[in-house]
Amino acid sequence: MGIQHLILPNGLTIIGEPKPSAHSMAGGFFVKTGSRDEWNEVAGVSHFLEHMMFKGTDRRSGEDVNREFDEIGAQYNAFTSEENTVYYGAVLPEFQGRLLDILSDMMRPALRGDDFDLEKNVILEEIALYQDRPQHVAFDLLREVFFRRHPLGNSVLGSTQSVGGLQRDQMQDYFNRRYVPDNMTFTIVGSYDWDAALDLIQQRCAHWEPAAATRSHPPVASSPSTHVVTNPKLARAHVAFASPGVSAQDARHRAADVLSDVIGGSRGSRLYWALVEPGLADVAQVFHDEGDQGGWFGAYISCDPTRAEEVRARCVDILQEACASGIREEEVARVTRKGASAHVIRGETPMGRLTSVGFDWMYRGEVESVDEEADAYLRITAEDCNSLLKEFPFDKLTTVVLGPIQPTLSPVAPAPGVSVDSQDAQAQDEFEG
Repeated sequence: MGIQHLILPNGLTIIGEPKPSAHSMAGGFFVKTGSRDEWNEVAGVSHFLEHMMFKGTDRRSGEDVNREFDEIGAQYNAFTSEENTVYYGAVLPEFQGRLLDILSDMMRPALRGDDFDLEKNVILEEIALYQDRPQHVAFDLLREVFFRRHPLGNSVLGSTQSVGGLQRDQMQDYFNRRYVPDNMTFTIVGSYDWDAALDLIQQRCAHWEPAAATRSHPPVASSPSTHVVTNPKLARAHVAFASPGVSAQDARHRAADVLSDVIGGSRGSRLYWALVEPGLADVAQVFHDEGDQGGWFGAYISCDPTRAEEVRARCVDILQEACASGIREEEVARVTRKGASAHVIRGETPMGRLTSVGFDWMYRGEVESVDEEADAYLRITAEDCNSLLKEFPFDKLTTVVLGPIQPTLSPVAPAPGVSVDSQDAQAQDEFEG
């Protein structure tokens, strides 16, 4: 039925995709802010602030917020990434007004000092929890050394030092800079009342003051390097790769997704048949992460430490073989059909469709329908993928290896808040399992 669109005088964008046949509606605030918008002294504040947004407002306590969501039967949550923070909920259509009232009220939190102090302990525990997850540790280091001083290398969680030292007034300052209407989009999908939604959002949000939030877009300049972190307490080796990719604004971002799935999808890909099926690795995947004016290809392998060098070498060989021989049309056809199906299935529910609509608008200023998304996938060809391989030939791999491995090189150990220096790729090209 087309996209409904309005921008309030203060800059708040409202986007709607109606689906009258749906039996529910979903809505959410998309805030263009994440770890890439932080500075060193407040690293981790975006994620910490996401937690604080549920702790109450001048009209509601934290208990009220969660109780009222439950009273209307909402499926609700929030998440923070390197680039965005999203607050959302899905309800039956008759509860639209109450859902929008709660969400819009949450966007102006009280940020009470007592709540801040208590929640800081929760965040520090979460950081400690993720430090016990080797895949997270490996990718945090990978992003840091691949992006170097680029803001996309910032950790979403921050560190125990940065979060531990964060003050409530610093969070308020960050909120005042980033949670401004001209840096936010409210998205609504499903069986909703557009006029009623506009009336309520205008009542609750029209008085918010704009502040012209900005974002830095420096070029991504990576160089090949390998970093080995020895941890004798781990039972598995964790190998992660990064290589330059395309941005969310690049028309080829879907072809990059297809290319990564052909090479390293979780089932039926080249890496799957070469490493997982014969039992050389329990996980071997490649993905593409498109971001705001910058993207990258990533790969992750989990394997027995004694086979780490063999598995690492096989993965590099498969990447190089793809560049040398290209991707076949039948491989692309299989993956594009899978991608089209996934988008259609997810888009059948307002909750599943919400983030597609919101991110389409935030990144590209337009929204493709479910059918248009599926057709876009089905139109991707092997030539599209091979053209990408020529431009991004996996010849600038940044590699992180984490596990109970004794390298021939001195291991590069990550220190909280301290960048790991990149070293010459040739000097670090080999290690012993």
